[in-house]
Amino acid sequence: MMFFWREMVHDSIVCFFYYLAVTASLYFRLFIALERYCFIACPLLDCLRQTEGSVLVCVLVWVFCSVSALAVFLYEFVRLIIYAALPAPLFIFCLAGTLKALPAATSVPNEEKRRIVGTLVLLLLNYFLINLPAVILLTLNLYPHFPETLIDFIIIILFLFSSLLDFILFAFMCKGPIDRLLARLCCCSMESNNTGDVTDVSTDRSDHVVRDGGKEETGSHDGR
Repeated sequence: MMFFWREMVHDSIVCFFYYLAVTASLYFRLFIALERYCFIACPLLDCLRQTEGSVLVCVLVWVFCSVSALAVFLYEFVRLIIYAALPAPLFIFCLAGTLKALPAATSVPNEEKRRIVGTLVLLLLNYFLINLPAVILLTLNLYPHFPETLIDFIIIILFLFSSLLDFILFAFMCKGPIDRLLARLCCCSMESNNTGDVTDVSTDRSDHVVRDGGKEETGSHDGR
């Protein structure tokens, strides 16, 4: 709604609040990714999951978003730094660091690990497939009539509907049917490994049975 309001009104106050809303949406998602990473890699930082720590971080994010929105409003090409240069490495670092720290997090249940990885993958795909192309397109747009091509139109439509990701993100972070879906996605590799282990065990058992049978036959011939 604010996107269309901004295009129709062209008021400076409306533009500022529009940039503030977009920045807050992006950086709160980034904060969720950082919190999920700290839950696995840095379990001692439990203050982020407490009420006081969450409120403090939210206030800091809003202050940063206000300053960033003002900078984007004053200098147009600063949005590439605010929306692209800062979040992209952090999203990649959170997913890579979480995957690296998963084997050491023995106290975290497997269901929680799957939810965390699914949440980080969802946030990463949303940023690189929806947010980042729209930011680059809106910043480097030099066309007199926008959008000009079908790809531009699709990118803008996806950017407008990116807020619906919050419902999917909420489902990934809650216990429920998503756990079954993630468990089924993870079962393929586990079943293949288990099949190989069962084959090896059955082969070893057959070898032991053949050897034991040969020993029994040899013992019976010696007795005779």
